[in-house]
Amino acid sequence: MTTKADRLKARLPRGFVDRVPDDLRAAETMMADIRKVYDLYGFEPVETPLVEYTDALGKFLPDQDRPNEGVFSFQDDDEQWLSLRYDLTAPLARYVAENFESLPKPYRSYRAGWVFRNEKPGPGRFRQFMQFDADTVGAPSVSADAEMCMMMADVMEAVGIKRGDYVIRVNNRKVLDGVLESIGLGGDDKMGQRLVVLRAIDKLDKFGADGVRLLLGKGRLDESGDFTKGAGLDEAAITKVLAFTSAGGANGSETIANLEAVVAGNDKGVEGVAELATIEALSSAAGYGARIRIDPSVVRGLEYYTGPVFEAELTFDVTNEKGEKVVFGSVGGGGRYDGLVSRFRGEPTPATGFSIGVSRLMTALKNLGKLDTSDNVGPVVVLVMDRDTASLGRYQKMVSDLRQAGIRAEMYLGGSGMKPQMKYADRRGAPCVIIQGSQERDNGEVQIKDLIEGARLSAEIEDNTVWREGRQAQITARESDLVAEVRKILEAQAEDRANAAKAG
Repeated sequence: MTTKADRLKARLPRGFVDRVPDDLRAAETMMADIRKVYDLYGFEPVETPLVEYTDALGKFLPDQDRPNEGVFSFQDDDEQWLSLRYDLTAPLARYVAENFESLPKPYRSYRAGWVFRNEKPGPGRFRQFMQFDADTVGAPSVSADAEMCMMMADVMEAVGIKRGDYVIRVNNRKVLDGVLESIGLGGDDKMGQRLVVLRAIDKLDKFGADGVRLLLGKGRLDESGDFTKGAGLDEAAITKVLAFTSAGGANGSETIANLEAVVAGNDKGVEGVAELATIEALSSAAGYGARIRIDPSVVRGLEYYTGPVFEAELTFDVTNEKGEKVVFGSVGGGGRYDGLVSRFRGEPTPATGFSIGVSRLMTALKNLGKLDTSDNVGPVVVLVMDRDTASLGRYQKMVSDLRQAGIRAEMYLGGSGMKPQMKYADRRGAPCVIIQGSQERDNGEVQIKDLIEGARLSAEIEDNTVWREGRQAQITARESDLVAEVRKILEAQAEDRANAAKAG
């Protein structure tokens, strides 16, 4: 016998979560809505594995002992480093490069899957989460980036977020690169410092201009006492970077004019502003003008972006863990990454795409009351009153008849009596239970107990007259009529839920 001291402690690793049925079903429904939009735009599904060669991921390479900064990695038996993917874009680049000759160009694809970050977990920050991406590879025109922004807007509305509650914010990394070149951060030797600057600007919504100023300089000490080392820029460089992020105007035309002034004289920056002007024009022509906004504060933290970058931001207020009203913020983003596929092919291969954070979008929909799981009905439970083979066979046939009629059903498989079986049915969210003891069996009948109506009656009914006038909570039916009677009960329950939803 295992002693208490020998017993394993059941514990969940930090930064990971278990997912319960309601969350899983809600995610499936939401992702089906997103998939419809991707399909409508002509994108095709593809799936890549969770594990890639570490060098194929590109962002992190093995250090002397273990490439554990940001990714979960291990060595294969041939001593090659493998890593759990940290996003879905780098694996797509590998897939396209490996199958380049057989794929249509441009190649339009979407994929959903788990990604992993070997980072310090915290509130709302997980080491495993799901993304849902769409990408176009082989389209050099900025019109492909404009299409991505439009598709992001359509996804927001498809999942139930109304206009005015979201905005697609767009910037261009060429503009920022022009600014960084002007302060001496151009060239491959400055890549590390440049990435720190990008990540600092990416925190603008979270920390504000003062917090980002610290991250661009010597560093920032947070409330927990953790210190984040800064980019080490001097005051003049910090001022220029912050001037770029605050170049937003009252409308797209004004913002573009402001950016032109910031990057004047830098060819790359001028090219980036011209691309933003094209996105603005295409979006307006297609009727998306108010939903897609040029915003210089958008940078995206990854180094591999090479052109337009965009984020889907939800603009309504939520209450944070401190009880403060804050804007919900980003639920996805992406951009152009012309160099990622090229690493494998040695020739320019343009690409653009975006990623939806599934868990974060679900949280947003819960806040908006758009993630209703009330339609998730449990199975009809056939109770086991007698355990002889003949009776079990009869119960099993009832379950089979219900399933063949498309009704979720199960026979109780535990070893308990009737009262625990009823409790079990309640915990399963069963809409009704089927009861057949020896007397009902002899009469060729079953008892069908409506658990939803029974709970309502016990909570609301105060006298026998109302009880009799209400829908019966338990009926006796011919065994041959079982399926028809159960279906009537389920339809009545569905109608009650629909009426309640309208009233609410």
